[in-house]
Amino acid sequence: MVVIHLKPTYSIILSSARKQEELRQKFDSTPAIYRTALSAADSSILDLSLAELVSTCGSADVFTPLDVLEAYGKRALEAHNATNCLADIFLDEAAENASIPPATSELPLLGVPVSIKECFDVAGHDTTVGFSSRVGHPALQSAPLLRLLRDAGALVYVKTTLPTACLSFETSSDLFGRTTNPFNPAFSPGASTGGGAALLAWQGSLIEVGTDLGGSSRYPAAFCGLYAVKGSAGRFPNDGSLGCLPGLDAVPTITAPLARSLSDLRDFWERIVRMRPWEYDHTCVPLTWRPSDYVTSGQKLKFGLIMDDGVIPPTPANARALAEVADALRKQGHEVVSFHPPSPLEGLKIGYQLMFADGGASAFIPLRTGESISPALRTVRTILRLPLWLKRLQASFLRWWSTPKGRNDAWADLLACFHPRSALEEHGLVLQRDAYRARWHDAWRREGLDFVLTPVHALPAMPIEPEVSDKATLVSANYSFLYNVLDYAAGVLPVGRVDKARDSYTAGFKKSDKYRGLSDVARQVHEIYDAEAMDGLPLSVQVVAGRFEEEKALAGMEVVEAALRESGRPFVPQVL
Repeated sequence: MVVIHLKPTYSIILSSARKQEELRQKFDSTPAIYRTALSAADSSILDLSLAELVSTCGSADVFTPLDVLEAYGKRALEAHNATNCLADIFLDEAAENASIPPATSELPLLGVPVSIKECFDVAGHDTTVGFSSRVGHPALQSAPLLRLLRDAGALVYVKTTLPTACLSFETSSDLFGRTTNPFNPAFSPGASTGGGAALLAWQGSLIEVGTDLGGSSRYPAAFCGLYAVKGSAGRFPNDGSLGCLPGLDAVPTITAPLARSLSDLRDFWERIVRMRPWEYDHTCVPLTWRPSDYVTSGQKLKFGLIMDDGVIPPTPANARALAEVADALRKQGHEVVSFHPPSPLEGLKIGYQLMFADGGASAFIPLRTGESISPALRTVRTILRLPLWLKRLQASFLRWWSTPKGRNDAWADLLACFHPRSALEEHGLVLQRDAYRARWHDAWRREGLDFVLTPVHALPAMPIEPEVSDKATLVSANYSFLYNVLDYAAGVLPVGRVDKARDSYTAGFKKSDKYRGLSDVARQVHEIYDAEAMDGLPLSVQVVAGRFEEEKALAGMEVVEAALRESGRPFVPQVL
């Protein structure tokens, strides 16, 4: 497909330069203490868990929230210098809030450093979502989540980078530049919450609050060895966050936190919900916290294993990681069975048609001519603009002329329906979505499953190379996007690392029947995979629970982590 690259206009260059100069001045004007080396006391603060930090800050005889801010502020600047992960910084505002004596030492997030994705409104600061047209238009008020966090005693001090329009496997924009993977700068830190993931991996934050439409928090967690849970719509405060497709309700963007440890993630989720977020944010469902613990109870569970979504099979490292988790669970007495749900391809078709029913207009309206977007999103825009008859003709060609016959049927089916829809057609798609959800619900109950276990993505990470994400395409997002369509709670946890000795393709793979049977899209993804270049990068799996079962998803992740620990294969975080 021919793609025309337009040069940036003067407006883009001017707005980008303005934003970059603004950031440079903010970094230069940070108090000198934040540019000094970490002290022993700073290091001890960085090593504390969320619960330990809150408890210690509350005692007031060891250190204060200001001490915490100093340690994390230093580390955040180091992380930014290494990965370019910050989109805004307001340490002075956080210090002012931290200096106010709390009304009670019982604040649930007292002294907890929280970074937020750039798409959340903070009064007096831009919310651009990477668009140059939105520079210089600061938010008039902060998102309800920000008010809740500050009332709970949290320290909100930075915004993290995202890609233009968010829909991307890379974290890059004209405004903020490119953010790199903290463990290997040749790779992306993940999708649109990549900046927050890079910051977390560097211990520049304890919690990152991101968003997730098709895996935008789960991919960065997977690519950077972190933990994340995307809940169902309405469980976590979402108002005051500018989504990539504003107004999309059929498959909404969800606020989703990330953390460096599972215990921190669980504690953060619980403490937010116990703050009664529905009293801050009208989008929240008034559902109280329901503790769930399968490790202590010893209850044996049933996991439904989806090794392959039928669109793009996982690459060797990801397949091995999932198989090893399944083996560890079985050794602990849990039941792991192959699960064959309603077609994931059908969910992808319904979901993408709903996402882009407006032809992508809501995503592209703020985009100026010549402004950079990811190659994958550029391809989506091009396909949406093609005449429907031409797409159907190409789909027919793919069906009839692919060898062996049938290998491109899935891609052809998606191509043939990927087109702007009328309001009436969109309503019909919502009915299809609901019927699809019902079939999934029935299949889950019929199998008696507690959880679904699946890859996060077919790849361990995405290289930073020209047009690589275009090869992967947004079709490869289906392992995660599917659970946005279903509105299920889905968690990601690291379980191992790529091992070039075990995870390389066998000799002659590209001449094998398995490779010959892959669709063109799947072949492109597998051509990106390089076990030697990816050696040592984190590997993750996804644990899926039902709607509004966020507590259960977290408990299921604890079961997986315990099973790996008991099998002698615990995930050991890499210290940067």
